[in-house]
Amino acid sequence: LMRDKDVFDSNGKPREEIILKMLDEALAALTGKKQPLDAWMTLVRPDDIVGIKTNVWQYIPTTTQVEQALKKRVMDAGVKESQIGIDDRGVLGNPIFLGATALINARPMRTHHWAGVGSLIKNYIMFVPDPSNYHGDTCADLATIWNKPIVKGKTRLNVLVMLTPQFHGVGPHSFNPKYVWKYNGLLVGFDPVAVDSTGLRIIEAKRREFFGEDRPLSPPAKHILLADTRHHLGTADPKNIELIKLGYSDSILI
Repeated sequence: LMRDKDVFDSNGKPREEIILKMLDEALAALTGKKQPLDAWMTLVRPDDIVGIKTNVWQYIPTTTQVEQALKKRVMDAGVKESQIGIDDRGVLGNPIFLGATALINARPMRTHHWAGVGSLIKNYIMFVPDPSNYHGDTCADLATIWNKPIVKGKTRLNVLVMLTPQFHGVGPHSFNPKYVWKYNGLLVGFDPVAVDSTGLRIIEAKRREFFGEDRPLSPPAKHILLADTRHHLGTADPKNIELIKLGYSDSILI
């Protein structure tokens, strides 16, 4: 978990140079490398074809700043610009993603009408031609998408964007600025389940703080736990997750 109190400029927009610094520090902590470039070079090789799977929901997108920071560091690690793609809803028609050897998964955290929360596991739903078929039982089996050949074993990094998460919503595509706050954070990790589980804990803590009581998500975000216990994609149990906290600690909620 990397947070920076200065990540937003005076207009409330993320500063790309701060996003770069946050990603560098997070990745250095994950890899144990002292130099940021050395850390990035553990993720990708110059001959990789890299798809950066983003999220373009109009109210809380991944942000151009996060997308471009990731692209810059992938290029700094030696990958040609022509071998890098950034896409969301068009991945199944994008030659970069169809031929990708490496993926970076980056999306914002928010509550979601069908899944409880929209986060990293769910971000790969655009890699299937029939997304609505995965909405059953509150999206319980989203993790099965990660076994599709187009994505299986290709994800090198997961970035859950916690700059301005949404902690409450009612109905499909619900957005209300009342339920969005500046958390100034990025959750970065290799295990999408562990990252999502940690992000969910922050959302739950914010709901308790705001409502003054435990108010469970409706529907519950059970696909995160099931990604561990049923589909063995990663680790959801906080007791088995090593959480490294870097940077700004005020109102960290975890």
